[in-house]
Amino acid sequence: MKIYILHENDEWTRPLLEALEEEGVPFEDWHLSEGTVPLDEAPPEGIYYNRMSASSHSRGHRYAPELAHSVLIWLESHNRPVYNNSQALNLELSKTAQYEALKAFDIPVPKTTAVLGNSQLIKAAENFGTPFITKHNRAGKGLGVHKFDSPEALKNAVEGGTIEQPVDGIMLLQQYINAPDNSIIRCEFVGGKFLYAVKVDTSEGFELCPAEACDIQEQFCPADSPEPAAETTRPKFEIIEGFSSPLIKKYEAFLKANGITFAGIEQITDSKGQTFTYDVNTNTNYNPQAQEKAGVYGMNEVARFLKGKLETLLV
Repeated sequence: MKIYILHENDEWTRPLLEALEEEGVPFEDWHLSEGTVPLDEAPPEGIYYNRMSASSHSRGHRYAPELAHSVLIWLESHNRPVYNNSQALNLELSKTAQYEALKAFDIPVPKTTAVLGNSQLIKAAENFGTPFITKHNRAGKGLGVHKFDSPEALKNAVEGGTIEQPVDGIMLLQQYINAPDNSIIRCEFVGGKFLYAVKVDTSEGFELCPAEACDIQEQFCPADSPEPAAETTRPKFEIIEGFSSPLIKKYEAFLKANGITFAGIEQITDSKGQTFTYDVNTNTNYNPQAQEKAGVYGMNEVARFLKGKLETLLV
C-alpha cells in the first residue's frame, strides 16, 4: 500500500515528496491536470492526501478541481482514507462557503457580499460602506483583489475592464481591514492540530503564498498602507515563537467538522484589536527560510503524519 498525493502543481508538491522519501514511505504522485476515473473499479488500497488548489486555473489547469472532486467522491464511496476530503475541497474552492462554515464556529469574518454580474457589483457597492476590496470567490494568488475608496472608483474600474473576472463568475465585495503594522498571521495545522503561526509582512503587497516556488509577478494589496513601504530588513515570513490565540481551538473544531486535516488559516487584526479570519488554504505550503530559522518543518510533519496513518493500515 502507498500514500497517494492528489494535486496539480509539481513545484508546490515537490517538498512533500522529498519529505516522504526521507521517511522511506512508498508514495505515488497523481497529477490531476487531466485523467480518468474508473468508476466501475475499486481504487487502490492506501491513503490519499488531496492537495488540489483553488488557483489551478491560473496555471492552465481549469478543470483540475472538478476532476479532483470526482476522484474524491470515488475514493470516499469505497471508504478509502482521504485527508482533506471532498468537503475540504468544497471550502477550498469557495470563499463564501468558507465564511459561512467559519461563522458556524463563532469565528469572526469580514463583512462580505457575493455578487454575480458587473452591474450588480456596482449596485452592491453603493451601500456597502467604504473603503472596501474586491476579491474572487474561487481564488488564490491574490486574484481579483483591489482596494477601493468609493463606489465611483469601482465603477470606473469595472467599466475600464481593469478588474479580472472570476473563474466561477462570483466576485466578492469585502470590508477593508486596516492592519496597523501591515501584517497578517497565518496559522498552520497538521493532522488537524495547530503547528505554528507565521507573521507575514504585507507592506509590499498581498501575495501570501509562503512556498519558495511562488514568484511574485504582481502585487495585490487589500490590507497594506496607501504609501510605499519604507526599506526594511523585516522578513516577509517569520514564525512566531509561543503564539497563542483563543481562535486556535475554534479553528481546530472547524477543521475537524469539515474534513480538513492540513490547512493554513489566515487572520488579520485591525487598529481596534479585533481579529478577522478571511482565508482557509487547504493546499498549504511552507516558507523554507522561516522554518530554517525556527527549526520547525511543516512538510516533514505532514510526511510523518501520513506515514503513521499508512503504518496503521498495515498492522
